Amino acid sequence: MSDITNQRKSMKKLAILSALAAISAGAAAQSNVTLFGVLDVNARYVKNGDEKIKSLAGNGLNTSRLGVRGTEDLGDGLKAGFWLESGINVDSGTQSDATRFWNRRTTVSLIGNFGELRLGRDYTPTYLGYSDYDPFGDNGVAASGKFDSSLGTARDTGTRADNQIMYLTPGNLGGFYGRAAVAAGEGTAGKKYYGARAGWAAGPADVSASYGQTTVAPLLGEDKFKTFDVGTSYDFGVVKAMAYYTQSKFVDQKIATYSIGAIVPIGVGLIKASYTHANASGTNAAGVNVDANDADQAAVGYVYNLSKRTAIYGTAAYVKNKGNATFAVASSPTIVAGAKSTGVELGLRHSF
Repeated sequence: MSDITNQRKSMKKLAILSALAAISAGAAAQSNVTLFGVLDVNARYVKNGDEKIKSLAGNGLNTSRLGVRGTEDLGDGLKAGFWLESGINVDSGTQSDATRFWNRRTTVSLIGNFGELRLGRDYTPTYLGYSDYDPFGDNGVAASGKFDSSLGTARDTGTRADNQIMYLTPGNLGGFYGRAAVAAGEGTAGKKYYGARAGWAAGPADVSASYGQTTVAPLLGEDKFKTFDVGTSYDFGVVKAMAYYTQSKFVDQKIATYSIGAIVPIGVGLIKASYTHANASGTNAAGVNVDANDADQAAVGYVYNLSKRTAIYGTAAYVKNKGNATFAVASSPTIVAGAKSTGVELGLRHSF
């Protein structure tokens, strides 16, 4: 009898363990959490006018970051998601934004057949409307985002916005995609925003247009900073061509930027190149005409992929300012009006 009893106890234990394993497997299938990040650091040389600086910098190929994201299956095709992401300075080990740790993205979402409802801090539609068509991904000395001027306002929505309520379309609309966002200003000038982007991407082609408006401190009775973008890319196989046009306007001042670029795959490497022109027009808050304050940038780079996660790269960029323009490949050293800016960087990027 003892042997039979022992066998029954063993079977019960086995059944319990099997049930626990099944429950654990089910829970794992219903939710997941992922730790991810990018470490990008480079040796950089910058000459702004007559001033030069050599440094160990970051974000030449991709922005260095640390993040955690996850989803939970709620059933009936509905999921909950979260995303926390912080920018870091690899050269110094500090956070990239001293005022907040999760500066890049903090969102919670509901995802289903209807698309995605996303709440929190994230990119604005108008930023993605041009940065998605920059061969350099708006990173490093070649980044085209340097020409995204706030025209003397305290606009805080050029790249991301706080307090956003966002809607993203589902991915089964025959190539059509879109997102719309509304951000509460919560009493702070430069933070209230609304914008939208609509596009079509199928096969090698992608085209989109976006519009956004930020409420800023009033000037001459006007408090609306307006931005419009249109961009496109086409992958020919031997080369991926891309271009965008963006215009920002506040009162009587405008800045219009157009850029053309290309990415050429060479074995496990990529050659990147772009030309960008920024055209200023109108009068600023002081009533000074800014028509002469234009700028041009030429940039070229090479990326060699050592693996799917690790790459070495090199980038060079040259900015020619006109009039009193002060665009620069990097903010340090300080550039004087009308001076030229040159930057070169050699770096290593690893993602996990």
